[in-house]
Amino acid sequence: MDRDMLWRWDQVLKTHPNGMRFSVFDDNGNLLATNEYFSVGGGFVVNENTKVDENLFYKGVDKSSVHGARLHQHVHVAESPSVVGREPPSGSEQPPYPFKSGDSLLNLTRVHNMTIAQIVYDNERSFGYKDDDIHDKLMRIWAVMDDCIRSGVHTRETTLPGRLGLRRRAPMLYRRLMRGFYPGLSTPNLQAIEGGDHAIGAIDVPGSDSRPKDPSSATSTSGGLKSTGHSHAARVVGSFDHPMLPEPPRKTMIPAVDFLSCYAIAVNEVNASGGRIVTSPTNGAAGVIPAVLKYITEFVSDDPGKSIKTFLLTAAAIGMLFKRGSTISAAEGGCQAEVGVACSMASAGFAACMGASPETVLQAAEIGIEHNLGLTCDPIDGLVQVPCIERNSLGAVKAVTAAQLSMAADGVYSVTLDEAIEAMRLTAADMSVKYKETSLSSLQTSVKIPLTVPAW
Repeated sequence: MDRDMLWRWDQVLKTHPNGMRFSVFDDNGNLLATNEYFSVGGGFVVNENTKVDENLFYKGVDKSSVHGARLHQHVHVAESPSVVGREPPSGSEQPPYPFKSGDSLLNLTRVHNMTIAQIVYDNERSFGYKDDDIHDKLMRIWAVMDDCIRSGVHTRETTLPGRLGLRRRAPMLYRRLMRGFYPGLSTPNLQAIEGGDHAIGAIDVPGSDSRPKDPSSATSTSGGLKSTGHSHAARVVGSFDHPMLPEPPRKTMIPAVDFLSCYAIAVNEVNASGGRIVTSPTNGAAGVIPAVLKYITEFVSDDPGKSIKTFLLTAAAIGMLFKRGSTISAAEGGCQAEVGVACSMASAGFAACMGASPETVLQAAEIGIEHNLGLTCDPIDGLVQVPCIERNSLGAVKAVTAAQLSMAADGVYSVTLDEAIEAMRLTAADMSVKYKETSLSSLQTSVKIPLTVPAW
């Protein structure tokens, strides 16, 4: 590595900050061939042959010097409504319903009377995938996401790798949420979320009506022992001789927030420890989408299989728009390009699973990104731990809130998704490199990390 790799920290290739140039020399040191590759976020690696107008990173390239085949898509969208039940062409070179913007996607849903998920589904079929193939691939994605959450909440490891010594919180959060249930059962804590009835979800717990209402009569989950209902009395901080009396400590349970936070933190703790995750849309923002989808399957949906496919296909459409019109790379746009985009994708997926119209779904995505504009990427010590793990938790909660706001707006809004994506692109272009995954400012420089001193 020291001999064959040269790290040019002071140089940036023209196309993208995450770039690598490969050069081949003969025995005399003469250059034989060279090529450049760029990691543009979300696991995508491109080179100079990638079509110029596909990504934000190529918008700065002089298009007059590029071959015309790389500038245009030779596709014509059908203007007439599709016939119900019509099979899209299989194995064609281009998808039947291409879209470059939120407006064009919305137009397709109107012209063809289709949902966003159906548009993406038929586009996938055009690449030769059969219905079973699409189903299996989507379920495989969700299975890995779900396994990641399960691994995160059940791990016996107490700290994350790295000199921050960050303690894992997902197992503790999950135990608190599941307190009162028998060990080994993964049933969600309906006692906490019912609020008198099953308004939130359609999950029935055997014997749920017979659960003790008095905490003092509850049976311990460890088996046989009676819980006293309260542990040690909490200490009140403050003077009782002051006219402004102190508030006693109390805990408030907001079930949706608690479950979303737990799920998101679980995923990102698995990521921080080198476990298996789904890049959605990036590794650093991989907790938002699984957390929101897990909440839907556990507490909202009466047909989880359909909801999983609807959610993932809808979120994918939004991700495509960001990748094409802006960026999903923190090195290019800061954390707005990671957690911000994940929040937008998850918000759209949530709204779609709630039966919202395509217009409302896009508005949910717009709200999700609008309130993440300018979000910086400043990981402490270069680790995807602080603030990344908590930020995914907040991103998941914000996604559901954005979807709820969009569904309550009755079609009244001021900013379109395309306008928000363009605003994000401009913000990314103006943002200092110090706030783009470089750990050169903000939390990285304000938080003091103790050095690890080896024992001699």
